[in-house]
Formats: sequence, structure tokens, C-alpha cells
Amino acid sequence: MSRWRVTLEYDGSGFVGWQRQDNGLSVQQVLEEAVAGFAQERVTLFAAGRTDSGVHALGQVAHFDLQKKTDALTVRDALNFHCKPHPVAVLAAETVPDDFHARFSATRRHYLFRILNRRAPPVLDAGRVWHVPAPLDAAAMHAAAQLLVGQHDFSSFRAAECQAESPVKTLDALTVSRMAEEIHVTAAARSFLHNQIRILAGTLRLVGEGKWPTGRVHDALEARDRSAAGPTAPPAGLYLAKVDY
Repeated sequence: MSRWRVTLEYDGSGFVGWQRQDNGLSVQQVLEEAVAGFAQERVTLFAAGRTDSGVHALGQVAHFDLQKKTDALTVRDALNFHCKPHPVAVLAAETVPDDFHARFSATRRHYLFRILNRRAPPVLDAGRVWHVPAPLDAAAMHAAAQLLVGQHDFSSFRAAECQAESPVKTLDALTVSRMAEEIHVTAAARSFLHNQIRILAGTLRLVGEGKWPTGRVHDALEARDRSAAGPTAPPAGLYLAKVDY
């Protein structure tokens, strides 16, 4: 029996999320069925982050145990073959120690939120960015974001259905930068609350549009009340970019 770690890229638009559910196709189901097609074994995949419906991944990490003896290139290529035609790709595969766990061994998760900031709607990137036609001040958004870095009670930035035991999280980094017509919001932390990054992005948009002064973001944080923060941004712009171990 060998434990395999795989690094994944996927377009989350057509999935109900990472985790298997009864109401539609999940990324987990596609990969587990790909393993069955390749190795004739029923396995369970465990991911570093249970991305929601519509959320994408550039560097999701998952692990599973396999009895079949094989090599890394074969695992990668065979899984990619059996994932077709779904928009899921295994970028790399490697064996890891038996105590490795994609979720619990992770030390930091990095997310990217893409905002397309132009009047014209997206065509090639439809479903992969949040389209905000009003001009955004990326510098003001970045300044406001720095008020949220560190350990805080993020009750104002968690979904009502969040199942985390505590709203206290340590946000290692939160940056906002402009890349031509796009605004990129990047966040790094060991773990996040449900919808935390999407609520952060929705709140920072209000600053970027000039509807909120920078200090109101701090006020929202201190309120520890979801109604004090901005709206939840749509999932289309969110990507799990990388996981550190």
C-alpha cells in the first residue's frame, strides 16, 4: 500500500464543489472514479481545501492510498486520461509517507481572487473572474486590506453556515494589486473560515469604489457581526493557488 499525493488544477464552474454530494458532480467524485478506472480500486481522496461550487484551483493538493504498484508518471497520465472530459488535470503525482495528510499536514494555503475591472464583460474568462465595471482604486483596497492582517476574530467575514469551532484566524498576508485590467486579491493563512476570502473581496470592492473609507473595514472587523461587512463576492473569481507543507 502506497500513499500518493497529487497536485491538481480544475475549473470549478460545473461542479458542486470539491466534496462528494448528492445534488451533482464533484471534483472528488471525478478523481475517485478516475482512480477506479486506472487501478480498479475504490479509494477516498482527501483534499487540502474543500472548495465550494464554482471555485477553481491552480494548485489543489489531495492524497489517497493505492495498493497497485506503479510509478508517478503513470499515476499522473492515467488519472488525466480517466478524468476526461471533465476540466480536471493532475499536474504532478508523488509517493509520500503514510502520515502525510493533504488537509492536516498543510501549513499554509494561498488563494487568488481575480476581479476583471473594465466596462466590457468577460468573454474568454467568463466564469473565471468577477466582473466589476466601476473603476477600482487598488491602492486604497490594499491599504484597507492591511488592517485585516494578523490574528483576529473574523466573525464579520464568515458565512452563517460556517462550521469552524472558532472565528479566530491568523491572516498571514492579504494583498491587492492591479495587473492591467485585473485586480488581484491574494490571501495566505494556515486555514480560512467558510466564504472568508469572498467576503473580504466583496468588502474591499466597496473601498475600491470609494463607497467605504478605509477605516470602515476596521470597524467591520471589530463589530464581529456578518451584517457589518460587505457582500459575498461570487465564487467565479476565486482560486486555490498553492498549498504549503
